Amino acid sequence: MSEEKYWYNLTTHTVERGYESPAIDRAGPFDTEAEAANAPALLAARARAWAEEDARDDAWHESGSADPSGEALGGAGR
Repeated sequence: MSEEKYWYNLTTHTVERGYESPAIDRAGPFDTEAEAANAPALLAARARAWAEEDARDDAWHESGSADPSGEALGGAGR
């Protein structure tokens, strides 16, 4: 017996079990119906985290640092 997963339909804003809709309309898979129902909050949280990471990366590149800790290029011992 195959284990069906749950998906969140981004178009209809409903939870689906299995492959009911085209892949472009789905987020997932999720193990439970409750996890799939929480998809909008999860996706928003991930988007915020990615945006914050991108902002840190942009600041790092602009500073000319060798690494995100802020250590300058050509540190001690060179």
